[in-house]
Amino acid sequence: MALPVGVPRIQLGSINGLEVSKIGLGCVGMSATYGPPKPEPEMIKLVHHAIDSGVTSFDTSDFYGPYTNETLLGKAFKGVRQKVEISTKFGVRLKDDKLEIQGHPTYVREACEASLKRLDTDCIDLYYVHRIDVRVPIEMWELKKLVEEGKIKHIGLSEASASTIRRAHSVHPLTAIQTEWSIWSRDLEEQVVPTCRELGIGIVAYSPLGRGFLAAGPSFIQNLADTDFRKRFPRFKQQNLEQNKHIYDSICEMAARKGCTTAQLALAWVFLQGEDVCPIPGTTKIDNFNQNIGALMVSLNSEEKAELESYATLDVIHGDRHAFMSQTWMNSETPTLSQWTSMK
Repeated sequence: MALPVGVPRIQLGSINGLEVSKIGLGCVGMSATYGPPKPEPEMIKLVHHAIDSGVTSFDTSDFYGPYTNETLLGKAFKGVRQKVEISTKFGVRLKDDKLEIQGHPTYVREACEASLKRLDTDCIDLYYVHRIDVRVPIEMWELKKLVEEGKIKHIGLSEASASTIRRAHSVHPLTAIQTEWSIWSRDLEEQVVPTCRELGIGIVAYSPLGRGFLAAGPSFIQNLADTDFRKRFPRFKQQNLEQNKHIYDSICEMAARKGCTTAQLALAWVFLQGEDVCPIPGTTKIDNFNQNIGALMVSLNSEEKAELESYATLDVIHGDRHAFMSQTWMNSETPTLSQWTSMK
């Protein structure tokens, strides 16, 4: 399949929205989070190829590496910073070799200043709370001050519940909610998506290819490095993988009929969810990147969409979508300001 001529643009957020490419590039796999880091020159070449292809939205986090992913992108964007939209995140860190969620206002500012230096930029286009610190009121936003100071342009939350989104949005308009969304991860559709659309907030879909499963099937798990974070995920445990293989097989059959790849079929489904949705599939290979943006040329009618969705209903999927479900939107409620004050 030929590459599309130009990548369409969409707007995230109806209040002072951020214009981005309709598909972005998730950069987590370039660094140590998904196994060993990839060669820096190859990753910079991939980033430049993405920009030349019309993809301008790049997603990272200070946790990726940790820290090294932002540094890599800072190097890759030299001379082309004006052509891209940088999204990064804070709030997840390793402390004493343990994962910690941190959202205290002092830490927010420290994290932002450090990310600006690593990214070698004076302003972050979209700054996300990576995970919600349930110890700190969501309304206590140093982020609003950072916008006023010009250090960030737009604010987003990742894995936030509908009520958390409402509370945060009342303090400062949110531009985007980043959450997992794919054919087989649809738990956000009942509450989170309607809330975003009511409030005019864009949706950034991470892991739209099921962390690689919807692109390569069960066999890809066998090729992952022992340090690859994905090996912890319940859906990829052997007993679940054997059952979930049937989902991939069905998608393969449909992709063959459509004349596209399974990855393109999965991304085409995400594109159908609305003009306010930007999937950010990650890859470290130019061939896979080209395949992903080729999904823009795959169309699905209502019958095909329904058929595709029938392959991955809740009763068919085995295993939770995340290794740490307690850190997803299902557990993102924070204390109120008054409650927090009384606890101090």
